[in-house]
Amino acid sequence: MYQITQYFKFLLKSSNQHGVHSPFVYDLITKCFYDKKKYPDYKKIIGYKKTLKENTNSIKITDLGAGSQVMKQEERVISKMAKNAGSTNKRAKLLYRLSLYFKPKNSLELGTSLGIATTALHLGNPDAHITTIEGCPNIAAFSKSNFEKFDFKNIKMITGDFNNEIEKLKANTYDLVFFDGNHKKDATLLYFESLLETAHNDSVFIFDDIYWSKGMTEAWEIIKKHPKVTVTIDTFFWGFVFFRKEQVREDFIIRA
Repeated sequence: MYQITQYFKFLLKSSNQHGVHSPFVYDLITKCFYDKKKYPDYKKIIGYKKTLKENTNSIKITDLGAGSQVMKQEERVISKMAKNAGSTNKRAKLLYRLSLYFKPKNSLELGTSLGIATTALHLGNPDAHITTIEGCPNIAAFSKSNFEKFDFKNIKMITGDFNNEIEKLKANTYDLVFFDGNHKKDATLLYFESLLETAHNDSVFIFDDIYWSKGMTEAWEIIKKHPKVTVTIDTFFWGFVFFRKEQVREDFIIRA
């Protein structure tokens, strides 16, 4: 009910590219968000997801995050996970376009799950190095084997608790970070603060499900006000954060 209420509020406040005076944001919206080209790689993303939706095997789950709002079982069928927990086709295609548009050399994903988002990021820029962290050992092993099966290169899988693994990565620099593993307010803020050290002027942080709960929305509002953040874009399902010092401080609410 919270998400439904927030979505109606979002519709009332949101807009498209019209009225956006920032050339950077305008280009992102028109050339990436609203890019209608039918990329051949879309079929690969859909194909990858199709294999998951046809997989009737089960995986024992170790859930270190906020958990699933739909699936509570400790043992879950892969096909049902792909249907309920994986990135939608629309979001996977947008992730692909974002990877193609920004061409990040080094990306970090918090929350591999079944690897649908990882696949989209990889196909958008196959030469990029992607580090993806998954808390559940069984899911991590399954997704890693899938990446090998589909011959996806340059993907480094890390299995472990986000708190511990992020500490080991803080010396790195990331062009893109996708936060999609723990939908709790305090955890999200902790990961954001920790990974700020890895960001540079042109980095983009993408937060999944910013209206997942009241706590996640509160975390999003705090992140928007951080002094290092210059531009944010709220698309309801994702929140985008930029650190571009040359940009005028502004928050956008955009239908994507």
